[in-house]
Amino acid sequence: MFGCFRRLGCLVLIIILAIVGWFNRDRLEAVYRRYAGDPRPDTTAAAPLSAWEPLSAEKATRGQRAIESLSAPRGPAYATLTAGEASSYIFLAVSKQLPASSEEISSSIKDDRLLVRANIALRDVGGAAVLGPIAGMLGTRDTVQLGGTIRVLRPGVGEFQVKEVRIGAFPVPSAIVPRLIRTMRKGEIPEGVSDDALPMTLPAYIGDIRIANGRITVYRATE
Repeated sequence: MFGCFRRLGCLVLIIILAIVGWFNRDRLEAVYRRYAGDPRPDTTAAAPLSAWEPLSAEKATRGQRAIESLSAPRGPAYATLTAGEASSYIFLAVSKQLPASSEEISSSIKDDRLLVRANIALRDVGGAAVLGPIAGMLGTRDTVQLGGTIRVLRPGVGEFQVKEVRIGAFPVPSAIVPRLIRTMRKGEIPEGVSDDALPMTLPAYIGDIRIANGRITVYRATE
Protein backbone atom coordinates (compact mmCIF):
# COMPACT_ATOMS: atom_id res chain seq x y z
CA MET A 1 0.00 0.00 0.00
CA PHE A 2 2.71 2.44 1.00
CA GLY A 3 4.56 1.60 -2.19
CA CYS A 4 1.43 2.61 -4.10
CA PHE A 5 1.24 5.92 -2.23
CA ARG A 6 4.88 6.52 -2.95
CA ARG A 7 4.30 5.82 -6.63
CA LEU A 8 1.30 8.18 -6.66
CA GLY A 9 3.36 10.83 -4.91
CA CYS A 10 6.09 10.52 -7.52
CA LEU A 11 3.51 10.75 -10.31
CA VAL A 12 2.03 13.94 -8.82
CA LEU A 13 5.52 15.42 -8.49
CA ILE A 14 6.32 14.58 -12.12
CA ILE A 15 3.07 16.21 -13.28
CA ILE A 16 3.81 19.37 -11.25
CA LEU A 17 7.35 19.56 -12.66
CA ALA A 18 6.01 19.08 -16.19
CA ILE A 19 3.50 21.92 -15.73
CA VAL A 20 6.17 24.25 -14.33
CA GLY A 21 8.50 23.34 -17.18
CA TRP A 22 5.81 24.06 -19.79
CA PHE A 23 5.09 27.56 -18.53
CA ASN A 24 8.82 28.33 -18.32
CA ARG A 25 9.84 26.62 -21.55
CA ASP A 26 11.13 29.76 -23.26
CA ARG A 27 13.34 30.66 -20.32
CA LEU A 28 14.62 27.09 -19.98
CA GLU A 29 15.38 26.95 -23.71
CA ALA A 30 17.38 30.18 -23.46
CA VAL A 31 19.40 28.77 -20.53
CA TYR A 32 20.03 25.56 -22.45
CA ARG A 33 21.21 27.45 -25.54
CA ARG A 34 23.56 29.59 -23.46
CA TYR A 35 25.27 26.62 -21.82
CA ALA A 36 25.16 24.39 -24.89
CA GLY A 37 26.80 27.02 -27.06
CA ASP A 38 23.81 27.49 -29.36
CA PRO A 39 24.46 30.73 -31.31
CA ARG A 40 20.78 31.56 -31.85
CA PRO A 41 19.81 34.85 -30.13
CA ASP A 42 17.61 34.87 -27.08
CA THR A 43 14.44 36.62 -28.25
CA THR A 44 12.59 36.39 -24.93
CA ALA A 45 14.14 39.55 -23.46
CA ALA A 46 12.79 42.97 -24.35
CA ALA A 47 15.17 45.25 -26.25
CA PRO A 48 16.51 47.96 -23.94
CA LEU A 49 16.52 51.65 -24.76
CA SER A 50 19.94 52.59 -26.08
CA ALA A 51 21.79 55.45 -24.43
CA TRP A 52 20.75 58.98 -25.39
CA GLU A 53 23.35 60.55 -27.68
CA PRO A 54 23.63 64.32 -28.10
CA LEU A 55 23.52 65.43 -31.73
CA SER A 56 26.65 67.22 -32.94
CA ALA A 57 28.39 68.44 -36.08
CA GLU A 58 31.16 65.89 -35.50
CA LYS A 59 28.65 63.01 -35.49
CA ALA A 60 26.98 64.47 -38.57
CA THR A 61 30.35 64.34 -40.36
CA ARG A 62 30.93 60.72 -39.30
CA GLY A 63 27.45 59.76 -40.45
CA GLN A 64 27.95 61.53 -43.77
CA ARG A 65 31.26 59.75 -44.39
CA ALA A 66 29.73 56.36 -43.63
CA ILE A 67 26.79 57.01 -45.95
CA GLU A 68 28.92 58.45 -48.75
CA SER A 69 31.04 55.28 -48.70
CA LEU A 70 28.02 53.50 -50.24
CA SER A 71 28.37 55.56 -53.41
CA ALA A 72 31.86 54.26 -54.21
CA PRO A 73 31.99 51.80 -57.15
CA ARG A 74 33.45 49.13 -54.87
CA GLY A 75 31.96 50.47 -51.67
CA PRO A 76 30.12 48.42 -49.07
CA ALA A 77 26.53 47.26 -49.52
CA TYR A 78 25.51 48.90 -46.26
CA ALA A 79 26.73 51.21 -43.50
CA THR A 80 25.88 50.96 -39.82
CA LEU A 81 25.45 54.14 -37.77
CA THR A 82 24.64 54.95 -34.16
CA ALA A 83 21.46 56.86 -33.37
CA GLY A 84 23.56 59.99 -32.80
CA GLU A 85 25.43 59.73 -36.11
CA ALA A 86 22.31 59.07 -38.17
CA SER A 87 20.21 61.71 -36.43
CA SER A 88 22.97 64.34 -36.57
CA TYR A 89 23.39 63.74 -40.29
CA ILE A 90 19.64 63.78 -41.00
CA PHE A 91 18.39 66.51 -38.68
CA LEU A 92 21.43 68.81 -38.55
CA ALA A 93 23.16 68.47 -41.91
CA VAL A 94 20.51 67.41 -44.41
CA SER A 95 16.81 67.76 -43.63
CA LYS A 96 16.99 70.35 -40.85
CA GLN A 97 13.32 69.80 -39.98
CA LEU A 98 13.56 70.45 -36.23
CA PRO A 99 12.31 73.87 -35.02
CA ALA A 100 14.83 76.72 -34.82
CA SER A 101 14.24 76.96 -31.07
CA SER A 102 15.49 73.39 -30.51
CA GLU A 103 18.16 72.99 -27.84
CA GLU A 104 19.81 70.00 -26.15
CA ILE A 105 18.96 67.70 -29.06
CA SER A 106 19.66 64.01 -28.53
CA SER A 107 18.55 60.68 -29.94
CA SER A 108 18.23 57.03 -29.03
CA ILE A 109 16.78 53.77 -30.36
CA LYS A 110 14.06 51.61 -28.83
CA ASP A 111 13.16 48.40 -30.67
CA ASP A 112 12.57 49.46 -34.30
CA ARG A 113 12.05 53.15 -33.54
CA LEU A 114 14.36 56.12 -33.61
CA LEU A 115 13.71 58.54 -30.74
CA VAL A 116 14.66 62.20 -31.05
CA ARG A 117 14.14 64.71 -28.26
CA ALA A 118 14.86 68.40 -27.84
CA ASN A 119 13.96 71.29 -25.59
CA ILE A 120 11.65 73.36 -27.80
CA ALA A 121 9.57 76.53 -27.54
CA LEU A 122 6.05 75.10 -27.59
CA ARG A 123 4.84 77.82 -29.94
CA ASP A 124 6.88 75.96 -32.59
CA VAL A 125 4.64 72.89 -32.23
CA GLY A 126 1.38 74.82 -32.35
CA GLY A 127 0.98 75.78 -28.70
CA ALA A 128 -2.55 75.66 -27.29
CA ALA A 129 -4.09 75.66 -30.79
CA VAL A 130 -2.71 72.16 -31.37
CA LEU A 131 -2.06 70.78 -27.90
CA GLY A 132 -5.35 71.86 -26.35
CA PRO A 133 -5.64 71.25 -22.56
CA ILE A 134 -2.12 69.79 -22.43
CA ALA A 135 -0.69 73.25 -23.14
CA GLY A 136 -2.20 74.58 -19.89
CA MET A 137 -0.06 72.14 -17.91
CA LEU A 138 3.18 73.15 -19.62
CA GLY A 139 5.40 76.21 -19.68
CA THR A 140 6.62 78.11 -22.71
CA ARG A 141 9.35 75.50 -23.34
CA ASP A 142 9.58 71.80 -22.67
CA THR A 143 11.17 68.59 -23.91
CA VAL A 144 9.47 67.26 -27.03
CA GLN A 145 10.22 63.63 -27.88
CA LEU A 146 9.42 62.10 -31.26
CA GLY A 147 9.53 58.38 -31.88
CA GLY A 148 9.19 56.83 -35.31
CA THR A 149 10.65 55.01 -38.26
CA ILE A 150 12.64 56.09 -41.31
CA ARG A 151 11.29 55.17 -44.74
CA VAL A 152 12.82 55.59 -48.17
CA LEU A 153 9.95 56.61 -50.47
CA ARG A 154 11.92 56.84 -53.71
CA PRO A 155 15.45 57.78 -54.77
CA GLY A 156 16.41 60.99 -52.99
CA VAL A 157 13.24 61.23 -50.87
CA GLY A 158 12.54 59.76 -47.46
CA GLU A 159 10.51 60.48 -44.36
CA PHE A 160 10.71 60.22 -40.59
CA GLN A 161 7.23 58.87 -39.85
CA VAL A 162 6.34 59.80 -36.28
CA LYS A 163 4.47 57.12 -34.34
CA GLU A 164 4.56 58.69 -30.89
CA VAL A 165 5.09 62.11 -29.31
CA ARG A 166 5.72 63.07 -25.70
CA ILE A 167 5.87 66.61 -24.38
CA GLY A 168 7.39 66.72 -20.93
CA ALA A 169 5.74 63.88 -19.00
CA PHE A 170 2.63 63.83 -21.20
CA PRO A 171 2.04 61.49 -24.16
CA VAL A 172 0.31 63.30 -27.01
CA PRO A 173 -2.88 61.60 -28.25
CA SER A 174 -2.29 59.89 -31.59
CA ALA A 175 -5.09 61.91 -33.24
CA ILE A 176 -3.14 65.13 -32.58
CA VAL A 177 0.23 63.88 -33.88
CA PRO A 178 -0.33 64.73 -37.59
CA ARG A 179 -1.39 68.29 -36.72
CA LEU A 180 1.65 68.74 -34.50
CA ILE A 181 4.01 67.38 -37.15
CA ARG A 182 2.55 69.69 -39.81
CA THR A 183 3.49 72.70 -37.68
CA MET A 184 7.12 71.51 -37.64
CA ARG A 185 7.52 70.96 -41.38
CA LYS A 186 9.65 73.37 -43.39
CA GLY A 187 9.73 74.14 -47.08
CA GLU A 188 7.90 72.34 -49.84
CA ILE A 189 6.64 68.89 -48.90
CA PRO A 190 7.50 66.21 -51.48
CA GLU A 191 4.66 64.17 -52.91
CA GLY A 192 3.93 60.98 -51.01
CA VAL A 193 5.15 62.11 -47.58
CA SER A 194 2.76 60.90 -44.86
CA ASP A 195 0.65 63.34 -42.85
CA ASP A 196 2.48 62.32 -39.67
CA ALA A 197 5.99 62.47 -41.12
CA LEU A 198 8.87 64.93 -41.48
CA PRO A 199 10.32 64.88 -45.02
CA MET A 200 13.94 63.86 -45.46
CA THR A 201 16.32 64.57 -48.30
CA LEU A 202 18.48 61.52 -48.95
CA PRO A 203 21.22 60.66 -51.43
CA ALA A 204 19.70 58.85 -54.41
CA TYR A 205 21.97 55.83 -53.87
CA ILE A 206 20.27 54.92 -50.55
CA GLY A 207 17.78 52.12 -51.05
CA ASP A 208 16.62 51.23 -47.54
CA ILE A 209 17.10 52.17 -43.88
CA ARG A 210 16.44 49.75 -41.03
CA ILE A 211 16.52 50.23 -37.26
CA ALA A 212 17.35 47.39 -34.85
CA ASN A 213 19.56 46.50 -31.89
CA GLY A 214 20.55 50.08 -31.11
CA ARG A 215 21.89 50.74 -34.62
CA ILE A 216 20.66 52.18 -37.90
CA THR A 217 21.69 50.31 -41.03
CA VAL A 218 21.66 52.20 -44.32
CA TYR A 219 21.61 50.03 -47.47
CA ARG A 220 22.86 50.96 -50.89
CA ALA A 221 20.22 50.90 -53.62
CA THR A 222 20.43 47.96 -55.97
CA GLU A 223 20.56 48.53 -59.69
